[in-house]
Amino acid sequence: MFGILCSIFGNATNNDERSIFKFNCINVENEIRVGEEGMKLDDNLRTSNNGHRTSELSYYFRFMNVEKHKSLISYNTFHIEAFASNFAVIKNEDELFDMLNTDVAKEKKIYIVGGGSNILLTNDIDGLVILNEMKGIEKVYEDDEQVRIKFQAGEQWHECVRWCVELNFGGIENLSLIPGTIGAAPIQNIGAYGVELQDVFIELEAIELKTKEKKIFSKDECKFGYRSSIFKTKEKGKYIIISVTLQLSKKPVFNISYGNIKEELALMSSNELTLKSISDAVIRIRQQKLPDPAVIGNAGSFFKNPVISQYQYEILLSSYDDMPSYKNEQGVKIPAAWLIEHCHPQHAASWKGYREKNYGVHAKQALCLVNYSDSTGKEIFDLSERIITSVQHAFNIMLEREVNIW
Repeated sequence: MFGILCSIFGNATNNDERSIFKFNCINVENEIRVGEEGMKLDDNLRTSNNGHRTSELSYYFRFMNVEKHKSLISYNTFHIEAFASNFAVIKNEDELFDMLNTDVAKEKKIYIVGGGSNILLTNDIDGLVILNEMKGIEKVYEDDEQVRIKFQAGEQWHECVRWCVELNFGGIENLSLIPGTIGAAPIQNIGAYGVELQDVFIELEAIELKTKEKKIFSKDECKFGYRSSIFKTKEKGKYIIISVTLQLSKKPVFNISYGNIKEELALMSSNELTLKSISDAVIRIRQQKLPDPAVIGNAGSFFKNPVISQYQYEILLSSYDDMPSYKNEQGVKIPAAWLIEHCHPQHAASWKGYREKNYGVHAKQALCLVNYSDSTGKEIFDLSERIITSVQHAFNIMLEREVNIW
């Protein structure tokens, strides 16, 4: 059957090599599958990454199809219509290594997408977009006080939080309902309500896209900062994260001091403080403030909260005595939402709730830019530019985008 397939879909070339122009065939332990991308084949046997004896063509074609001119509207929470010239889904390391060995991966820039909740597509992508769907959860260490869990990068972050809460593993309950995947969490050093990923982080595994070498990054090596890591700075675009290991507490210490978690717990009439009650309170707060991406396109908080010097803070405080602030090691953090609310575009009282055509700023959260329908990434990017300029003119503070611009 294998010979029949190759004779149907290929033709003979010099040196007895066979080229599949329309389909590719793969023969792994007597299983034959047909894909789309063409490549030269030969029948020399080799041992694959998982130890199977396979033919050379199975080594190259074990991965899924590479789709051409793929719409990305379903792979970004802004629901922006843009197209990838090449698109593939990987579900394990073997598929990833095979994909990285293809000509398209060697010749084109590689973009990694998980939940698509922290990107704004401003153009079509002339490259290879890889959707990371590696799944799995493994307990790698446990004692009476703590447990270490290794999450595969394609797992949904919120689902992992819920899993930990159900097992009474504490540490990430304040990060409930943050969209996206586990693999994206360390890139952003995600955080909310007084907790950041780095607080529970042990290590991650990543594959360097160019060399295909696996590396383990410790907490120190990740260079975590406020909504930042080495993967957003020095090593941006160089790695794909395949797993993240977190250390959680079996005797958790509850953190309800940040934001209005206490007030929400009171409204919930929660009689007992538990991981679940805190998670539920955070979920309620986020649902009240942020639109559901399934209903209105958005990427959550579009801007970072700026950190300014004590000197600049005191100058601003003399003019804005109601300006909220939070002191940290770097200086004074000012809520970006407050700054945006206290600026305004022409012919509007505030940026908060501002709408132009089918995009704008959400009415309940000034940090959240939204695509109501059929807007372009360029329109939303230009809106963010206008907001940044407005805040800079009013407060001499330069806002930074938290969302990655593609």
